[in-house]
Amino acid sequence: MTKTVLISGATAGFGAAMARRFASAGWRVVGTGRRAERLAELKTELGDLFEPAAFDITDEAAMTAALDALPAQFRAVDVLVNNAGLALGTKPAPQTNLSDWQTMIDTNVSGLVTLTHHLLPGLIERKGAIVNIASVASNWPYAGGNVYGATKAFVQQFSLGLRSDLHGKGVRVTSIEPGLCESEFTLVRTGGDQAAYDNLYKGANALQPQDIADTIFWVATLPPHININSLELMPVSQSFAGFQVHREA
Repeated sequence: MTKTVLISGATAGFGAAMARRFASAGWRVVGTGRRAERLAELKTELGDLFEPAAFDITDEAAMTAALDALPAQFRAVDVLVNNAGLALGTKPAPQTNLSDWQTMIDTNVSGLVTLTHHLLPGLIERKGAIVNIASVASNWPYAGGNVYGATKAFVQQFSLGLRSDLHGKGVRVTSIEPGLCESEFTLVRTGGDQAAYDNLYKGANALQPQDIADTIFWVATLPPHININSLELMPVSQSFAGFQVHREA
């Protein structure tokens, strides 16, 4: 039986790679995102297996309307991948814009929980799966990470809480926590600074969106009695930094 996956943030990076990976295996894919033109391009590429649902994940009314308007064959979602999210800025907390913090919270936290709550009844009915995209920033703080890291720590803890609340329901919940991965994420974070993007990834042999898509497809297609609680992955080139020590003059 053909299954259906809903992927938020499918317009680029991880989300677009996931849409292609699942569709290549014959899954029906609902891809959501703000940029309708990019979703239309995926529709052209992937054909009848792909259904675009354009909305801003921070707009609950638009989300509800778009999901309610899905064709019948795409409404029974078996796997939810909460991928939509962003980081804004790399400055330390005293120098950041409060509006950037609020946007990250609205997108990475509020949007994620709203979409999850909307789809939970069906996921319980079908004994489905929820895959939440967190980050190594869930576990390892770094200068400039501030609210972004905090939102991803929320995603990680929310995943654990869902697992507890869904005990006995047959629903699997996984937190995926990627490290350095080359994607549009960094251009968004730096306000489109191509030089910063190039410097970050130069020579790093970073993870690629396809690596994340393959990992999530593996998690989603494991036998139904197996739950991956959390999975942190990094490129071999990335490891753990030392503690900062400030020294008086």
